[in-house]
Order: sequence, then C-alpha cells, then structure tokens
Amino acid sequence: MKSRRPSSARTFSLGNAGLWLIAGLHTLAALSLIFILGWISPAKAAEDLSCGGKNILADLKKEDPKGFAEIETDTAKLKNGESIFWKIEKPGVAPSWLLGTIHLSDPRVINLPAEAAQDFKTAQAVIVESDEIADKNAASMKLLARPDLSMFTDSTTINDFLNADQKALLEKQLAERGIPLAAVIKMKPWVLSTFVALPTCELARKGAGADFLDEKLTKDAITAGKKVVGLETLTEQLEAMASVSMKTHVSGLIGVLKDPQRTKDLMETMIELYASGKPAMIGPLAEYVGKLDADSADMAEFEKKMITVRNHHMADRAEATLDKGNAFMAVGALHLPGDEGLVALLQQKGFTVTPVTVAVN
Repeated sequence: MKSRRPSSARTFSLGNAGLWLIAGLHTLAALSLIFILGWISPAKAAEDLSCGGKNILADLKKEDPKGFAEIETDTAKLKNGESIFWKIEKPGVAPSWLLGTIHLSDPRVINLPAEAAQDFKTAQAVIVESDEIADKNAASMKLLARPDLSMFTDSTTINDFLNADQKALLEKQLAERGIPLAAVIKMKPWVLSTFVALPTCELARKGAGADFLDEKLTKDAITAGKKVVGLETLTEQLEAMASVSMKTHVSGLIGVLKDPQRTKDLMETMIELYASGKPAMIGPLAEYVGKLDADSADMAEFEKKMITVRNHHMADRAEATLDKGNAFMAVGALHLPGDEGLVALLQQKGFTVTPVTVAVN
C-alpha cells in the first residue's frame, strides 16, 4: 500500500488504533483461551451496542475531505473488495463458498447472512481459521505450553518499555477494566494492546462465554457431523503475532493508550462498515489512521506477517478441501481482498471466484 502522510492542517487523529484494533480482532479468540477475562465485569456488556463509540466517517469527511476522498479511492481500487461472500467453482464439482467474518461477539455481526445460511447448511465440509476454538480446554493447554509467545519469561516487564506517563496511562485504562497492572506486568505489549484497544463490553461478552461467528459456525458444523478443517493452529496465530518486532508492538501499545475514546470510535466504525457490506474500506481506513503517527515500516511489517503471509498459508491449506467441492469457508474479512488476498490466491489456483451480494443485517 502506498504511504500517506498527513497534512499539517489535519486535525482528525486516531494514532495507531487501527493497526491494533485489527491485531485485537486477530488474536481475541486465542487470548480468551489463555487469559481469564473474568477481570471484566459481565455488567459491562450492558452498554449500548456501540460500546460507547460512534462512526467517525462523517467527522473525517468534514475535517479532512481530501483524506476521506483518498480512502474512498483506495477502497475502490482494492481488488476483490466488493463483497464479504463469494462463490467458488471448479469444473466437475459442486460449488463452495467463502465468507468474510469479523471476530467479534457484537450482536450485529454474529449471524450468517441469510444468503449464506442455506449454503452452510448443505455444505459437507466447513473450513475455518482454526478448528481448535471448538475445544477451549484442549486449546488452552497447548497455548499454555508456549508462554514465551505472550509473556516475558525472563526478568523483563512492560515497565521496561514505557516512560512514567505511558505507564500511568496503561495503569489507568487497565484499572477501568478491573485489571491491576501488577497482575499483567509480565504480558507482552501486543497482549496489553488487545486489552486496552478492545472495548470493555466486547471483553465482557467474551468473558461471559459469548461466541463470535467463526466459533459458532465451528460448533454448529461439529454438531451437524460435518467435516471441519482448520487452516491454522492457535499457536501458529500467536507465533505470527509474536514474530512482529518488539518496536512495532511497543509503538502500537503507546498508540492505543493515547485516546481511548477515539479507539472506541474506530471500533464502531469498523463494525458498521462490515455490517453495511463495506468491509473493504476497513483496510484503507486503518492505513489512514495509522499513518497519522505510525512508522510506515511498522504498518508494512504488521500487514505482511499478520495478513499477507497467512493468506498464502490459508489458500494452500484450503485447496485440497475446495477441490472436492461443497465446502463452506469462513475466515476474517480482511483476508479476502487485495492482490494477495484469498480471493485472488484461489483464482490463481484455478478456481472461479465470484462475489455474491448479501445483507449482513
């Protein structure tokens, strides 16, 4: 993606929130298995659906019309960004289906679009990012065997990377979630970024056992006796996150600490974009807000390791199942578009992949 630098007149700012909210969406499933989110009071889930945030697009368009126009232009140019639901075909076999999801328990995004429900019901195989999310006890044991992925296992603590003001911000925002800093001081910055980037109502729903769509589909498929294919292990997902440089992780944590309300606003914007059938704008929007004060190299590293590299693994590992036809594949929506998105990669493997119009709400 091209580098975009803010003009001196630009006042709209969200820091690194876009990058680290996406990080949170990628890792929340694994984190909910290995950390007790019971710190978060379930009562917090009684907040309004927006979790205290608002859609920022109207303000962005008003305050920075040029930047907003660039986001729209980048969205329009994004290859295969026009749908969250795709039909996959190859001669001689029944069609398969690809659905982009968002890894949240928000009521607006936890159900299958009506157009996809029948295809899921009749599919013989269901492909998800990780089938391990169906057995949380077994998965948590595997993850606990690798504490180095999420915790400092030497004398290092998060305090070694923060100045006094940043430490105070972290302590304050964790306290608002009922989490004492002393209890998580050995956690790596990307884990703490997830805790403070995701709204308390989302963490509360997860702490109370709420599923997001991918989890729900996996459990439903197992109950129905369908073959379930996991494209990654949860350990592999955490390994990908842990492979991002410490510099990038620390920068991300500091970024989300700066303005918690703006972080809530960006989350709400992402959800509304997905629910309105415009998930392709999430990437350009995250790039825009990240470029306001993030190092472009940090953005590029994160995108490569957390999205692009994993796209190739997913396409390679899904191919054999898709070759048999009549499969239903559900992965995060940000993995679908782009020159190296799943749609393009599956097309390169000889599949015909075409968009299907759906209504999320």
